[in-house]
Amino acid sequence: MLYEPTRFDALIDEPWVPARVEEAIAAIVADADAAFDPEALWPADEWDAREKPLPLSGLYVGAAGVIWALDELRKRGQAESSRDLAAAAMRAVELERARPDFSADEHYRPGALMSGETGALLVAFRLTADPALADDLHALVRGNVDNPTDDISWGAPGTLLAALAMSDWTGEHRWDDAARASAAALRARRGDDGLWRQDDDYRGLGTLHGVAGNTLALLRFELDDAVASESAAVLSRHAFREAGLANWPGTPRAQLARPRDGRICLQWCTGSPGVVGGAWDYLDEDLVLAGAELVWRAGAHQDEKGHGLCHGTSGNGFALLKAFARTGDERWLERARRFAVHALAQAERIATANGRRRYSLFTGDVGTALLAAACLDGDTRFPIVDVI
Repeated sequence: MLYEPTRFDALIDEPWVPARVEEAIAAIVADADAAFDPEALWPADEWDAREKPLPLSGLYVGAAGVIWALDELRKRGQAESSRDLAAAAMRAVELERARPDFSADEHYRPGALMSGETGALLVAFRLTADPALADDLHALVRGNVDNPTDDISWGAPGTLLAALAMSDWTGEHRWDDAARASAAALRARRGDDGLWRQDDDYRGLGTLHGVAGNTLALLRFELDDAVASESAAVLSRHAFREAGLANWPGTPRAQLARPRDGRICLQWCTGSPGVVGGAWDYLDEDLVLAGAELVWRAGAHQDEKGHGLCHGTSGNGFALLKAFARTGDERWLERARRFAVHALAQAERIATANGRRRYSLFTGDVGTALLAAACLDGDTRFPIVDVI
């Protein structure tokens, strides 16, 4: 079985009405403004907060990610936050330095993009252009080159993306040198099987932790047909196919794909939404569409997983936008919009049940607002990995 149907719901039967979508985005931004505290930033959801010091400050589930999303929505002309986002970003850096969100994780290094200081610094620099932040960020990027966890979340692929963003924003040659060093190390550590190491047992395939994401970072640095062809072959070889549909385990070692229960997943962080999202432009088109079609047929994640980007309805919706990017077929955009409408309603329902919204980029409401904004604009870029 390619996925577990009992964990998904049919999409709600609501039309795509741009004015209603814009109102929903504005409501999410207004609520984030109202929930903000200059010292404590935003309250953390129970799942996001587990085993982490509060308040949360980083890019993945902390304040830096919320700030980035609010700024991105402002730049898109969708909604204007009333808060001083630059000051909030500096507070997030202060907190991340004092009490890193993921310091208890075995993979933790301050250079991590998603789960370390790099993400908070990147957001703060984008909003302030403070040269001292750039110097600190440069040191973290260079210090993360030899990180043995080769994925966007923790390792050199993520800090390669950060270096490329800083090169674009500053025009300074030191960032090109930092990117070159990261890319060279990443290429050198690729295994003979075409995989990269995330830990002793895990060799991932997806965008957050594996081949699709590492290749995305390398191709952002330099278009390389050989790198793309090797990754396409690896992803094709390890795809699970059935009746014109396709999905991928987290790792080719199927018994380790989900150590807790052995399930194969269908979400951005693990499964076809992430593989399609990261490899849409070089993977065989039939395989891209087979993965996207599985996402469409499965429908929306139930509330246990939720509406977010990482492992929820919104992240799966972006896979449909990638199918639109690959083919130009408006049907995929229409399908992504169905996902966005469902995800917005799901976010509202969960917030009502819990008594407040969820304040994070990858698991919360602002990430869902970004899917809705992308569907309004026909913008197929996934937050952070395609945008910074």
